[in-house]
Amino acid sequence: MPLPKAHRLKSRKDFQAVFREGIRRHSSHFTLRALSPSRSKEPSLDTAPKTPQPTGCESLASTQIGISISTKVSKRAVIRNRIKRQITAALYKLLPRLSPGWRLVLIVKPTTAESECVSQQFLQELEQLLAKAEVFHGHS
Repeated sequence: MPLPKAHRLKSRKDFQAVFREGIRRHSSHFTLRALSPSRSKEPSLDTAPKTPQPTGCESLASTQIGISISTKVSKRAVIRNRIKRQITAALYKLLPRLSPGWRLVLIVKPTTAESECVSQQFLQELEQLLAKAEVFHGHS
């Protein structure tokens, strides 16, 4: 099941902003780059509201997530796509717990393809990474 469109990080400009200004957290299979809502200066063209919205907490955009998996992980697209689907399924379970307004990029390390990880392991590792970065409700 793919992430809802509102939760996808799409544009190159958004990815570059997260890489340039975001914080970095590591685990054995992933590197998380996270840009907090207070540090992101302006919404991208993709996420800019079409109509004027009120200012304040209720106007914060939903958390956007991008997944980066290079050919260093595996030369075979089938394997890369399977890993991406497993990560997306794990993230989908964590979406309700995320604080709004964050921009996240999850980078998959090459060791991920070699280890036979299942979605449950990805879920546990992602949960620990997001807790380290204080992305969950009540931490920001």
